[in-house]
Formats: sequence, C-alpha cells, structure tokens
Amino acid sequence: MEPTSESRSDRKRQLLLNAATEIFLDKGYDGTTMEDVAMKAAVSKPTVYRFFSDKERLFAEIVRATTGEIDELVRLVVETMAEQTNVESALLVLARRFLSALMQPRVLRLRRLVMANAERFPDVGRSWYEQGFDRVLATLGTSFRSLSDRKLLRVDDPLLAASHFVGMLLWIPINKAMYTGDYRSRPGELERFAVAAVRAFLAGYGPASGSAPSPAARVRKRP
Repeated sequence: MEPTSESRSDRKRQLLLNAATEIFLDKGYDGTTMEDVAMKAAVSKPTVYRFFSDKERLFAEIVRATTGEIDELVRLVVETMAEQTNVESALLVLARRFLSALMQPRVLRLRRLVMANAERFPDVGRSWYEQGFDRVLATLGTSFRSLSDRKLLRVDDPLLAASHFVGMLLWIPINKAMYTGDYRSRPGELERFAVAAVRAFLAGYGPASGSAPSPAARVRKRP
C-alpha cells in the first residue's frame, strides 16, 4: 500500500522536530536558527517554514511534544503502587525507576533548556510543567491517598506528600546536574539517593504507631 500524503507529512514533521530538538539542546534557543534545522533534517529552509511559522513556534512544539514521555512515568506510578501491601518495597522500586527515567542526560538537558527560557516563554514552561511533572505528582498523590486510606501510610495532604517524596529523591542529583552541567552519576550514587529518600519519607509518613511500621520507618534514636 502506498503511504498517504498525510503520513508522509507526519513523518516529515517528526523529522524536523527530531532535528530541531538536537540542535536546541546543543546550541540553546538563541544559538539555533531555522537554517540549522533545515540542514540537520536535510530539507530546504522553506520546508521548515511550511511546518513551523517561526523559531518560537518550533521551540514550543518540541517542548510540548516531550510531555508525552511523561505518560510512561504516570504508568509506572500506577502499576508500581497499585494494590501494594509492602509500601517500602514499592517505594524503592518507584524511586529507582524515577531516577532512571529523570536522570537521563537528554531529559536533564531538556529541563535545563526549558528553565533557561521560562521567562521568555512562560506559557511553554507552564504547559511543560502542568502536562508533565504536575501530572506525575497528582498521580502519585492519588496513590498515597489510597495507601493512607488502607492505613499503610499516614498522609493528611497527599499532593504535598508526593512533592516531599519526589523532592527528597531528586533534590541532590537534579541540582548537581543543573548547576554543573555534569549529567553523569557515580556508581551506586542513585541507589543511595533512592534508599535515603524512601527511608526519610517513611520516617515522616509511615504508618501510625502500633500499626507495624516498615523497617525503614523505624528511626534509631541517638543518645
């Protein structure tokens, strides 16, 4: 069957988005030109403008296109936390998966690009946050509410608890990457962050006293 004009157009558009993403990540917004994108995609400059009227529109499109990747994280939250009875084990699995997904160099570079242009294009940054990270927090909050209803966690504000969990998990590695531009992690480093975040989270949000808290929630008292 011959490919339709629409499918060819879709493929060409995706080709341009892929090329533009690489260049924006390498050169930043100001350093990227539409001519760069045309050369990278091996098409004419008018072809780029046929799909995207200007560089701002192209930038907005590549940022918004990446929010679809968040669907995988939302799925991970739902699948990992559903019907759990061992909260500590589930949180450790989730923490490792979060770090694995969010500490990828491409994801970190995109985050840095969006943050660098948030004041210039606030609608783009807001859309990226609301359709991406905010969705993950909302889904995680819903999971925490369910676990709290089953007395497996002690949560008054599920969304705040979700923010605390993700914040403790990502604060160190994300800030290191954003400030230094070094996206590499030392062997065992992310695992240490995952274990520490789960331990700290359960110390604050673990089951109420007398309901058999998990081992990570038993904080040793210092003399």
